[in-house]
Amino acid sequence: MIDAAALEPLADDAWPARERARLGGWRLNASSGRSMRINACWPLAAPDRDPEAALDAAEAWFAARGLPPRFKLTDGLVAPADLAQRLAARGYAATKETQVMLGPTSGAGDPDVQVTAAPDAAFETVFTATAGDPEDGRERIEALNRIPAPARFARLDIAGAPAAIGCAAISAGVVGVFGMRTAPDHRRKGLARRVLRALLSEAMALGADQAWLQVEADNAPAIALYAAEGFAPAYRYRYWTR
Repeated sequence: MIDAAALEPLADDAWPARERARLGGWRLNASSGRSMRINACWPLAAPDRDPEAALDAAEAWFAARGLPPRFKLTDGLVAPADLAQRLAARGYAATKETQVMLGPTSGAGDPDVQVTAAPDAAFETVFTATAGDPEDGRERIEALNRIPAPARFARLDIAGAPAAIGCAAISAGVVGVFGMRTAPDHRRKGLARRVLRALLSEAMALGADQAWLQVEADNAPAIALYAAEGFAPAYRYRYWTR
């Protein structure tokens, strides 16, 4: 089973930021400032300088782009090990705890779910409608279009209108599932489950035998859905902000 040290770099590459840089093992991501993953520093390995100097440099990098500094700290994978204490001393606190779950791929798809290699206008309609903040929706759609090949985008229509979507990034024999969204009028009908199964079936056909996804730790309905499909908790991460 893939561990955090192997998975986190894949997760960073699967949902690419508009602008990326490195400080040794620290990955810096910047986009429009909404989606946390692509607007944060991922300290996955030792930085290329003293930790305090690295913190100064990361803060300056975000400030130069008009963004607040943000750090994504993954359980068991933080360099240096005392980074949380260093951040706390600078006035940061942990927020938005997220659960990473792992599960199997499957061959059982759904003939009614359309799967394509790129998002189309109907896919983007559902994504934007469920984003809440239009700017957040636009930033995420831009990120969707940066997912490296092979990527897959699934859409399930009801009565001729797009109702549920999801996407996947396949790399190194594993698939990451993102952007699971259901239009408000079609929730609690099992559509997300059908989209997920279609994506996992497609990923298996492309050579992936293991899947991963990220879900906010307090999203009990989503966690229950994924658990019912064979996913189990692997590790957690949190964002540190001022």
